[in-house]
Amino acid sequence: MLSQPIHFQPSGEDVPRFLLPVAASVFAERAERFASLAQGHSLGDWLGFLGRLTAAQHAALQALPPLPGPPAAALDLARTHHMPPLNAASLPPPAPWRDVARQLATRLADHVPAAGHSTLAALASADDERLDALAAALLAGQPDPRDGALLPLVAAALQVVWTALASRLEPAALQPLDTPGVCPCCGSLPVASIVRLAPTVNNLRYLHCSLCNCQWNLPRATCPACASDQGVAQHQVEGANGAVRAETCEACRSYLKIVYQEKDPRVDPVADDLASLALDLLVDEAGYGRSGPNLLLVGGAPP
Repeated sequence: MLSQPIHFQPSGEDVPRFLLPVAASVFAERAERFASLAQGHSLGDWLGFLGRLTAAQHAALQALPPLPGPPAAALDLARTHHMPPLNAASLPPPAPWRDVARQLATRLADHVPAAGHSTLAALASADDERLDALAAALLAGQPDPRDGALLPLVAAALQVVWTALASRLEPAALQPLDTPGVCPCCGSLPVASIVRLAPTVNNLRYLHCSLCNCQWNLPRATCPACASDQGVAQHQVEGANGAVRAETCEACRSYLKIVYQEKDPRVDPVADDLASLALDLLVDEAGYGRSGPNLLLVGGAPP
């Protein structure tokens, strides 16, 4: 059964609207969180693997040469038409993403069971055309289920290059979009939201992009899928400490996870989302549909 809903009132105060990813730490901190969550968890082996994958993302990002950002004219055009400047729906992935994908496969080769070696070998040896086809299908939201084993690694590589691009943007290049539940940086959907614990953003809620790791402010008790502030409630697994909850909306019958740094300062929107799949099962059974993906789970359920 779902727990008793927890309701909040929307906040009307002026807040920092956008938080860009910090390239030096975003994946390193997530890798540490995965490693911590894996200890004693029923999905510990899988979470541990994701921790190693995320550590490989960190290494790849640090080694990545500077990627050229959009030209000034493109930034002006995006601002004029209220479009994300790094729109993943129209911007081809920077060519180095393919090398990142192959690097991830190579780095992980010694950390998977024998059954996974063929998947990594297939990714490491894939030609550019094959990799670009996988990326295009994934970014279009139409991946082939037959590629399920490859997709989380493809997604991880795309996260690296889009995070690199986002980290080099100036906040002035971003603006709120007409659709509040879409990333103002790359146009992707959020994986979860986070209520932060820090002097300038204390107790403020930010959506966290599933692709570029940008965060953008959304008032509390507002549905990221339909922007309704009516019938929004929170639920958690019985006995949990409240650091991870599911926020549901009666207007559109959707949900998305919300994590609280006040309950656990180390909480991470991506890692803690995957460590709390039992919560997804609860709200799924209650008839709610998830409104944003976790790209490290795209393609199927964990082993």
